[in-house]
Amino acid sequence: MTMGLPISVFWIVVFALLVALIASAVRVLVEYERGVVFRLGRFSGVKGPGLRFIIPGIDRMVKVSLRTVAMDVPPQDVITKDNVSIKVNAVLYFRVISPDKALIEIENYLYATSQLAQTSLRSVLGQSELDELLAQRDRINLHLQEILDRQTDPWGVKISNVEIKHVDLPVEMQRAMARQAEAERERRSKVIHAEGEFQAAKKLADAAHIISKEKGALQLRFLQTLTEVSAEKNSTIIFPLPMDLLTPFLERSGAEKE
Repeated sequence: MTMGLPISVFWIVVFALLVALIASAVRVLVEYERGVVFRLGRFSGVKGPGLRFIIPGIDRMVKVSLRTVAMDVPPQDVITKDNVSIKVNAVLYFRVISPDKALIEIENYLYATSQLAQTSLRSVLGQSELDELLAQRDRINLHLQEILDRQTDPWGVKISNVEIKHVDLPVEMQRAMARQAEAERERRSKVIHAEGEFQAAKKLADAAHIISKEKGALQLRFLQTLTEVSAEKNSTIIFPLPMDLLTPFLERSGAEKE
């Protein structure tokens, strides 16, 4: 019994070491992960998803996620081209397309991408005027994406989208823009009113021209006005009698006398 106990303990220890060795050699990668393998410090390859084996003590595997990362760019103090101080924040969407480059070419690609986005945001917006920033935001977003994507390409990082979220204007600038917008609305209102008056005057002139050519048109219009007024209220209304209404009778009376 005394000799059997050490033997059983020995086999237990051997079995435990064997299990630990197998466990350290097995790696499981999910669909959105890639494993970058380094063998004795040198890059060996990239492993795909599934059950993967490495050599314990010789290989080292680093997992890299390929999912899109949404990174918030903190508010940046920017002086625009027309010397207006503003604060701008943005959101950045990117993902790793080359896991080996993301580990070998840059120490921390998340931190580096964040810092690059902040400096590029200040640089690009500093070359734009305030009106351009507010009116052409899509064009500026596309320009920022092209700049960031070109600089992060050696790191194996793909910039898919950049969106400016908020532009914080000074209070004085907000008041000035409100006055400008109010003045613009008033100008449009006056222009529309003037155009309406012009069109109405033109139509009245055309109507007067037509009535002046037709002898009976004025009488018909006069009788139509009497009908419309008399239908609204039962009251006595005195109208000056146009001489054009009496002209036919006067002409007939003169002809009979002759």
